[in-house]
Amino acid sequence: MEVNVFQRIQHSLAEKRQNLGTWLIGTSGTEKEIRLGPATEQGVRAHLVVVEAALEEAEDQSLGLCEVCHTTIDSELLQMDYTCCICLDHLSEPERRQLENELEFSQHVQRALLPQHIPDIAGLKLAVFSRPAQILSGDYFDFFQFSDESAGLAIADAMGHGVSASMIMTSLQTSLRTLAPESSSPAEVLGRINRFYLHNSRFTTFVTVFLGRYDPDSRRLTYCNAGHNPPALYRQQEQEVEWLAPTGAAIGLIEDNALGLGEVWLEEGDMLLLYTDGVTEAINLQQEAFGAKRLADALRESAGLTSREVVQSLRERLLEFTGEALLSDDVTLVVGVRLE
Repeated sequence: MEVNVFQRIQHSLAEKRQNLGTWLIGTSGTEKEIRLGPATEQGVRAHLVVVEAALEEAEDQSLGLCEVCHTTIDSELLQMDYTCCICLDHLSEPERRQLENELEFSQHVQRALLPQHIPDIAGLKLAVFSRPAQILSGDYFDFFQFSDESAGLAIADAMGHGVSASMIMTSLQTSLRTLAPESSSPAEVLGRINRFYLHNSRFTTFVTVFLGRYDPDSRRLTYCNAGHNPPALYRQQEQEVEWLAPTGAAIGLIEDNALGLGEVWLEEGDMLLLYTDGVTEAINLQQEAFGAKRLADALRESAGLTSREVVQSLRERLLEFTGEALLSDDVTLVVGVRLE
């Protein structure tokens, strides 16, 4: 293997160990509950064990050596999965085809971003606002179609912001736009993306993702929430807010991530709000966080407005709260209002 490739993998693994270790120590219990979903910290620690083992192999020069023939594994394959320990030549035909498909997929992931647009979805009017804390954003939102032509809605947030977080979002968009048209299950799509990210030496952090599939005919929203801040669903009839809790841990955060599905039905006047933590964690001059309660109150006060008006109202509430305090994180809002 080329020395610079090996050093790059080793550097990425060390960075991943540092990022995950810092997150475990410095993150509040409440945020951990959101990012982990139904999983526990043990999953993160198990992931760190895998990273640590790979680093030890890197130090004794055994990382990337085939267990069968003891030659060096292809560098592209090892960068995609640093736990790989067998050459392609020694795999069965089905295993080889699967890995070749994953390699082809990894090439798709590196492609440039496609233009974003707000689609026309029957009975659901959408509006969006996104503002980066720096020039480049670690937030991401997108719309596409699943294999059954149902509407796909996604929002995601990479740990951190700036150039590295933006690059991760670029790859995530390409991943979703490549895989969603081949599936009708949000959990299946995110499960495959998680497998790609988990042991990939190019990715040194984790990503929270909410991926929803909306069927206009049944008005059903099926979703997978991978450690993302729970979207808010305002029920017009009850005048109450429901929170769509995580159904799995964040992408790339733990070993053995069991990503589940949730589902809700939207009725006339209901409002769905997807957002990133830059909203709830926005700080005012008194060092208070905007928080989920203020967000829910602002959503209730927006009842009866159009999706664009809801976005504008939420922006005004956020600006009124923060005052002259500068935003320290990216902010993204995606609002969907169910029409008749």
